[in-house]
Amino acid sequence: MVSAVTVIKNPSGLHLRPAGILCKEALLFRSTITFKIGSTTANAKSVLSVLGACVKSGDAVEFICDGPDEEQALAAMVRIVESGLGE
Repeated sequence: MVSAVTVIKNPSGLHLRPAGILCKEALLFRSTITFKIGSTTANAKSVLSVLGACVKSGDAVEFICDGPDEEQALAAMVRIVESGLGE
């Protein structure tokens, strides 16, 4: 299991479009990918779970990856968030 913290840069947080981009990227990996924001944990492979976490701009999010490709999954999650998730 590996984890890393990154900050959401999108001005509107994780609304539907960036949540979909995040989930699409997460689905490329076999590992379980979750993230924590405060006391809330969400499944990065579920758009509804991501939206339900109510992530706002400037929030620190901890991604946790566990599985056969966890290192690659974690790097991809951090990279896509830091790139702005298409915005």
